[in-house]
Amino acid sequence: MTLFRVDVVRQLRDVGNIIFVLVMPTLMFVIFGAAQSYGSEPAWNANVSFYIMVSMACYGAALSAVNIAATAALEQMQGWGRQLGLTPASGGTLVGTKVMVALTFTACAVGLVFVTGVVSGARADSVWVWVWSYVVILAGSSLFALMGFAIAVNFRSDSASGLASGAIVLLSFLGNVFTPLSGTMLMIAKFTPLYGFVSLARWPQLEGHILDGGRDSLWVIVANVCGWALVCATFAVVGARRGRRRQ
Repeated sequence: MTLFRVDVVRQLRDVGNIIFVLVMPTLMFVIFGAAQSYGSEPAWNANVSFYIMVSMACYGAALSAVNIAATAALEQMQGWGRQLGLTPASGGTLVGTKVMVALTFTACAVGLVFVTGVVSGARADSVWVWVWSYVVILAGSSLFALMGFAIAVNFRSDSASGLASGAIVLLSFLGNVFTPLSGTMLMIAKFTPLYGFVSLARWPQLEGHILDGGRDSLWVIVANVCGWALVCATFAVVGARRGRRRQ
């Protein structure tokens, strides 16, 4: 808890980064969702504005989580990993703490998008659609906290944070987040981490339906998220242990 508190306070000092991860997703939702006339059109268990809101919240959650966790790169270069090696904390503990810090800021980013959605006209058939979408986005974003930490501790350079954030933008386009995909591109998208994440977040609204007319099985989506989480967690723990060694 001490490490968690110190890390949260340190992140709050980086005002520019905090504004970026909090404001960018909300601004994108306002531009591509709230300001569009088609937002009120129905889309299964909600309207189109809700669909876009969830998409932008997923993007914001992934960006926030990966960006916050990727700051571990600078910590490793400054010898913070070896300093923590003098404490009883294990590699898994360090990874878990970084994930919790990332989720704290992610909860704020997603909450801001959802509040903007409520004010601007996003609607769902049931309050549970809102609740489950928010919970899924928040829980699923831990995957990207692991990804950001894994990239950071394995690359260990000043560009690690930029690389992680850039990867999220690219994966968002490939993962059916920004633009509805079809055909071959949709098949490729199903193997990317953002696809499983955003599909799971959209499940309360779409129940697996895809805008091109197809439908995903819930177990396939869950398998995608769990598989990528296992891969990222493995690389994160291995990288954290390597950073604690004498160099």
